[in-house]
Amino acid sequence: MIQILPLALPGTLVDHHRIDMTVLYSKGWGVHAVDVAGAPSGEVYALYSVYRHTYGIADDEQDPGTANFGYRIITRYSASGEVLASALFPTGGRKNSDSAVADGGEINLCVLPDGTLAVSAGPNNTTLVAPDLSRVLAVYDSGDRRPFKEFTPGDPFASSISVTPSGRLLCTVAEYGVWRYGNTLTNIVGLADGSLTAESKPQIRALASLDPEPARHSDADLQAHVTHASAPLGRTNRPRPALTETTAGEDRLSGWDHSHLGRPVPLADDLFVVPFYAKTFRGGSRGQPFVFALVDDQGKMTGRLHGMHAWRDSPFTGFYFDVAADPHRGHAFHLNRYGLYAWNRSGVLRAKLDTATKAFKPLTHFTLRSCSADGDLLLVHTKQHLILRVPAPEDLGELPAAVEEALHAYGRQRAALKKEWGPVNWHWTQTSAPVHRL
Repeated sequence: MIQILPLALPGTLVDHHRIDMTVLYSKGWGVHAVDVAGAPSGEVYALYSVYRHTYGIADDEQDPGTANFGYRIITRYSASGEVLASALFPTGGRKNSDSAVADGGEINLCVLPDGTLAVSAGPNNTTLVAPDLSRVLAVYDSGDRRPFKEFTPGDPFASSISVTPSGRLLCTVAEYGVWRYGNTLTNIVGLADGSLTAESKPQIRALASLDPEPARHSDADLQAHVTHASAPLGRTNRPRPALTETTAGEDRLSGWDHSHLGRPVPLADDLFVVPFYAKTFRGGSRGQPFVFALVDDQGKMTGRLHGMHAWRDSPFTGFYFDVAADPHRGHAFHLNRYGLYAWNRSGVLRAKLDTATKAFKPLTHFTLRSCSADGDLLLVHTKQHLILRVPAPEDLGELPAAVEEALHAYGRQRAALKKEWGPVNWHWTQTSAPVHRL
């Protein structure tokens, strides 16, 4: 079913901070989509941020109508598209005394097999939220590791989580000293076969690493909940060869030092797509190497998603490195400025929808966030703050027709939604659903 869902701001928040939605973002405020996740029930969760930070306003300004602020918002939608509830928490997470959520970098969503919503962020912070968004159930917080300061390890879990068809948890884990930086960066892909609950967390088995030799590890950097070769991950105990070592011979000019690890997604219960890409440059990075690797549940790189050209199809333009997957049908998808790409489980490119063509040029305004539980593509319009749900066909050869139909339907449904909601500059406000503060 083709569907559009608004990334709505709670009316109470708009009123409290007297947000003027007619003001341009260049004046110091904005709304930005972060992630979207589908539940097996057909429900959808969206994570997005709203902030105001204007020059000339003191940090201790007391009037909420003029003060600077920053929030993350999670909204829950029914299978039919109704807004059921929203939850909000200040950016900064548990560093802010008003929030129970462990916030951080590259924050993301995942619906666990029991319906619990997992909000994960780097480094290795995972917060479990009730499905109705009413309360925080548990927090796994890694603690604050900083250079030249004494570090007391917390109770970490993962920087991101995705769920396989059988309920296994595909995770990324951050480590200290990656590429000799003095902070903690995502470096490990791992798999957990147990359940993540408010009472306990499962062991994560490390499958692959990016930097093979993170620097200056001590006993404080051993991660007991992540194992390799039946011992805690850390120091030299990690999967080898690393992903960068496997591909090092492909591009000697650019190299793979200071490369980045994207969020992996399951292509099957025992096969995963792991994105990683070379270092970026201030003057432009188009043409730099990138890999969407196929890694099995034993940590072996068995292949990759083929068919993208390093320059003509470069995800470095705009920095779009996300991959979405439907593990039940073995389909993988990627959207960047140059097209929408679709692969089968073997990594063979089955469809490319070129955004240089008139029919698919509107895709340049969308980002692909994930697939729903039944394989639909969940796209977000970056300026109109709407989620577009695109039914993906069984045969990827039929994808161009399905996407073209969805883009036409988007215009019609958007007009109807605009009439119903009355947005201001494509900012949507909801006042009927409950709003929870986490």
